[in-house]
Amino acid sequence: MKINPADCHPDMDYEQHTSTYALFLKFAVWGTIATAALVLALAIFVA
Repeated sequence: MKINPADCHPDMDYEQHTSTYALFLKFAVWGTIATAALVLALAIFVA
């Protein structure tokens, strides 16, 4: 999704918004991978 800052409110910091969203996505992906690895490790070593 492209945001054109010229069309929006001048007080909005869209560069910061997009970088924060990218960081959120990175943490979500790595959190999902870590959770899947933990579940797999529990299935192997506990079961």
